[in-house]
Amino acid sequence: MTLTLPTPASPLKIGTRGSLLALAQANETRDRLATAFDLPFEAFQIVVIRTTGDRVIDRPLKEIGGKGLFTKEIEDAMMGGEIDIAVHSMKDMPVEQPGGLVLDCYLPRENPRDAFISLDGGLLADLAEGAVVGTSSLRRKAQLLNRRPDLQVVEFRGNVQTRLKKLADGVAQATFLAMAGITRLDMLGEVPHSPIDPDDMLPAVAQGAIGIERRGDDSVAGEMLAAIHDIQTGERLAAERAFLAALDGSCETPIAGLAERDAGNLRLRGEILRTDGSEALADEISGPIADGARMGRELAHTLLARAGDGFFDWK
Repeated sequence: MTLTLPTPASPLKIGTRGSLLALAQANETRDRLATAFDLPFEAFQIVVIRTTGDRVIDRPLKEIGGKGLFTKEIEDAMMGGEIDIAVHSMKDMPVEQPGGLVLDCYLPRENPRDAFISLDGGLLADLAEGAVVGTSSLRRKAQLLNRRPDLQVVEFRGNVQTRLKKLADGVAQATFLAMAGITRLDMLGEVPHSPIDPDDMLPAVAQGAIGIERRGDDSVAGEMLAAIHDIQTGERLAAERAFLAALDGSCETPIAGLAERDAGNLRLRGEILRTDGSEALADEISGPIADGARMGRELAHTLLARAGDGFFDWK
């Protein structure tokens, strides 16, 4: 059967959040599809959708709901036929999807590491005792307090520009961003940053990865997305998201995980923390790449067994 490709008169509608980073990710998706099928950019329409996480910016994420704060409205629009595909930052994606939707396309993963941001260009180790650090991530907060309980952590939400202004205004001495975001915004030369080694601070599950969601019955979108899917990213995320799912976690729980390919094997590292940083448990597992999902579940069960009752104050 001949594939009916989108045209300027009948474009493929790409749903996304409206931040500069989200738009950069949507544009990358459009560019890759246009190149793969020799189509003009006009054969695609980028549709901006505001999510709950975007609308409510004066409260911590944990106070405004659980999972799906940056995805629900976009998924509702897709199920309603307003858009054809949706571009997501995978670290924002719940492990459970609404019925009828499929997530099986990932773009090549960017640098998954966290970046330490300080206007004076210092390193995390350089922070003075009692320094104030801003972050809205429970994971980063827990990891930071676990390693430096002397530091003060304040709520810090907003885009890159907003966070830099807060630093300039003295709200905090430092903050964190994802290296992938700084890279995709082409701001490596503008943002004073230092990448954090995963051995020092394990990143969020799926950090640096872009996922593209579609309706399960949309064969055209399915065939088009298959052409730009990055197999290696998919293999790594299969392990990481299985680990997250087995822990019943979300983007607002202190869980970290990173899978890395090593020849024909996969190395998966995971960490769980109490929200106050008072305790952290970490472990790792290695095995064949094809066993990634199984390894993710096994690593989660290993950490759950070590944690025992009462560890998960966030559940």
